Amino acid sequence: MVIGDVSAPPQETADPVVPAEPVEGEGAFAPAEESQPEPTPVRTEGPPRPSALVIVLAAVLFVSIVAAFLGAFAFGFSAVQEHRSQQQLYAQFRGLIAPASTVAPSTGGVIAPGTPVALLNAPAAGIQNVMVVEGTSSGDLLQGPGHLPNTPLPGQAGEAVLVGKSTTAGAPFAHLSLLRKGDVVTVRTGQGLFRFAVQSLIVPGTHQPAILANRGRLVLVTSAGPGGVGGLEPSQTVDIEATLQGKAVPAPPHRPHTVQLSNVPGQSDPAAWPFVALWLAGLVAASAAVWWLWARWGILRAWIIGAPVLLALLWGLSDEAMRLLPNVY
Repeated sequence: MVIGDVSAPPQETADPVVPAEPVEGEGAFAPAEESQPEPTPVRTEGPPRPSALVIVLAAVLFVSIVAAFLGAFAFGFSAVQEHRSQQQLYAQFRGLIAPASTVAPSTGGVIAPGTPVALLNAPAAGIQNVMVVEGTSSGDLLQGPGHLPNTPLPGQAGEAVLVGKSTTAGAPFAHLSLLRKGDVVTVRTGQGLFRFAVQSLIVPGTHQPAILANRGRLVLVTSAGPGGVGGLEPSQTVDIEATLQGKAVPAPPHRPHTVQLSNVPGQSDPAAWPFVALWLAGLVAASAAVWWLWARWGILRAWIIGAPVLLALLWGLSDEAMRLLPNVY
């Protein structure tokens, strides 16, 4: 018997099947891996989303910033503005009274509000070369003391009234109550230099005796200011009377006989309300625009563009709001 070669069985090429291991209990298998949802990206720049809480907080912040700037303007920035106005008015007035000037200074009749009409000095009250403008409304007195239009100019026959602020806009009349009987007050107008001697503090509402035809009187008016003075309340006015030394000069005709209520000492200027509303609306719109820019360009570029605009609007709003204060404050 011939035994032939026995060929070996062919080897299996497929990988052996490995049974899946049970996971939890018999017959359970691990599920296929599921795709996880992508995490929501975190906002790293831009303003908060305008939810109700964010809007309320933004409104509170807006009101706080406006109120703080109004206070800073009234007791700080307005003094800077008044100082600048005084320099400009002084240069203008010196040009008018110069012998070579071809334009005569205003000395009577109807004078435009804001026109420089006199240079006031009262060393005992800390008043040194202070320009006086025509008009006594709150807006006029942001530039310096003002002359009540329906009274003669200082040095002319009659009673001239000058009104100034005691607290804001540089407070040029802050120390008016320091004047005592006999102190000298000098006023230079387009008609010359006039000297007045202080007589007394006038109680508001006191009737003053008539003035002789060739005599003059000067009354300086302001508020009693913080803490009051001489038993007066802070809101009451302080009136200082001074008499002209020498004869008065003639006054040009056509002086106004009445003035608007806003020119009366202690009054505000309600005509400023529409302008305050316009400035405030512009500030709100600009703030919303800066918020929009912040969301799209980032806070740095939004601040570079928006800060000068917001500051200018705040300045304009504060300047108009000052007219709503009594003119003697």
